[in-house]
Amino acid sequence: MSLDGWNTLLVLGGIRSGKSEFAESLLADAATVRYVATAAGAGDDDAEWAARLAAHRTRRPATWSTEETAASPRRLAEVIAAAQPDETLLVDDLGGWVTVLLDPAHQPADDTATIDELAAAVRGCAARLVLVSPEVGLSLVPTTPLGRAFTDALGAANRAVADACDTVVLVVAGQPCRLKPATAEPAPAVPPPPGRPSVNGLGTTVPAQAGPAGEQPTNGAAPTLPASPPVTTPELPAAPVATGWTAPPTAPPVVASGAVIQPGMDLPMPDEHAGPQAVDRLANLDVPGTGLGVLEQVVSFAAATQGTPTPAPWQSVRVLMLHGDHAGGSAAGTVAGESTRRADQARAGEGVLARLAAESGASLQVVDAPAAAPIEHSPALTAEQVESALHYGWRLAEEAADAGVQLLVLAACGAGTEAAAAAVLAATAGAEAPTVLARVVTETGEIDDVAWMARCAAVRDALHRTRRSSRDAKDVLAELGGGDISIATGILLGATARRIPVLLDGPVGVAAGLISRDLAGQARHWCLLADHGGHPAVQLAADVLGLTSLAELRLDLGEGANALTVLPLLRSVLGLAAALPARPARDNGGGADETPEPEPVEEAEEAEPDFREPEPDGPGPTSTEPAEPADQGSRAG
Repeated sequence: MSLDGWNTLLVLGGIRSGKSEFAESLLADAATVRYVATAAGAGDDDAEWAARLAAHRTRRPATWSTEETAASPRRLAEVIAAAQPDETLLVDDLGGWVTVLLDPAHQPADDTATIDELAAAVRGCAARLVLVSPEVGLSLVPTTPLGRAFTDALGAANRAVADACDTVVLVVAGQPCRLKPATAEPAPAVPPPPGRPSVNGLGTTVPAQAGPAGEQPTNGAAPTLPASPPVTTPELPAAPVATGWTAPPTAPPVVASGAVIQPGMDLPMPDEHAGPQAVDRLANLDVPGTGLGVLEQVVSFAAATQGTPTPAPWQSVRVLMLHGDHAGGSAAGTVAGESTRRADQARAGEGVLARLAAESGASLQVVDAPAAAPIEHSPALTAEQVESALHYGWRLAEEAADAGVQLLVLAACGAGTEAAAAAVLAATAGAEAPTVLARVVTETGEIDDVAWMARCAAVRDALHRTRRSSRDAKDVLAELGGGDISIATGILLGATARRIPVLLDGPVGVAAGLISRDLAGQARHWCLLADHGGHPAVQLAADVLGLTSLAELRLDLGEGANALTVLPLLRSVLGLAAALPARPARDNGGGADETPEPEPVEEAEEAEPDFREPEPDGPGPTSTEPAEPADQGSRAG
């Protein structure tokens, strides 16, 4: 389990659950750690407890220092409060601290006040702090007064410290479960217009920057953007370090800060020469067969985006998972809360997408998109919300580029995304909703035709409502697209500006591709379609965008997961194309094992069999010449 973005963290767990080992693993990369030991030393008559303490000491690295606080219950709060910003503290554990607190030698004492002092110290701690504590709330109520006093005091301490910490993790049987995720400070909220959903990447309203006297900014002003969500790397063996890959030197245009995202932006194009050169090089590789087949386009695409005829496999990959729901008929047939459960799974490093990302060594960033209003009744978003979402997506792409990411994978989970993509496709490509909306399949595998008809009706009514509206890119996003497609569009534009290719495979990604095409035509040339999955909207959008699906596996693992399944194949192809040598030239020196020198052209022509029709001696079916008249005097007699 990978955790990012925390400063104070509480690790809970039962006896022998592995909580201490997990807490220590979080600080494995720290140069120095102050280990704060809270338990009293073992007596002469308790060899087993002494062995436990010795095992803890042996496990600590040599660079760690140990500080004992068992002499006084208030000593722990003093140590935490006095810690400096450049320090790292590990407190193990609060159960030992409560034992000291309840020791008769320290009574009478105000236990509640002492626990409050500890929580206040944790809340104001400037250092990086990890606290370990036993979870006693799941056990039986003790039968002795002292046992009940211990569980009550420790339960109160755990609640107070958990409230003060950024993040709380519960370790059960060695498996960490995240209870309290680290959250970035939300942007200042303003009341949304009546009947409109709030918007930002974290689910709260993101106002655009106000001008003088509270005026709304013009399109030339960059809106206030939410904090970027944390980036996690699911735990599996790390991907090999990339070698020989460098981005082309062309600098991206300065658009994301203060300028306008508008149609006609001049963004970079892939190298027009590197792609054909890479394909020509493939024809001369030493392979026994006819080559890479349709996967030649992968090599051509990577060569053009990397600016070299010998592209390297993508090593640093980031998955951007967009979580945004669409209300109304678009979401007909979906289970309430299912998309949120999928997003929480990915954040915790669980589920299909996180597993595939871990196997690929890819980082994973879950982005909360603003919820969209029912498109059959009102616009999905306001114009200000669309502007904010576009800049937010652009910034996510820029952050990925600054982190050295070489390939982005667009993923999405949200109720109603397929209907929203169908509405965008209908508005931009003239498609009919029933032809691009896939059948609705329930959790039990049954086809729900009633839900499918409700989605078709929602798209039909939305198109009728907007029949006189502009079909400009931003207007389509506001009326029909919603937050996830808006952020995805910003990601594609930002990735294009920073020369990062994007792997697509679902309705949200291709819908964003259709919108980005109208803002910057160069964006579609940086997109690669992994697998259309048999989805009619994806197939039609790919045809409009000029994208050819690399595989036809008809996977249905969720948008983004399909692309990650194909990614190892793409990496293998690029690695093979880069590593294979050219076909060796034939040596005509005359050795016994060498291919004999071909004969001169003239001799070869003479040796060829003659396939010309023979000239007949007399009339026949092969002759077109009139027959000679027979000699009347020469007659057999």
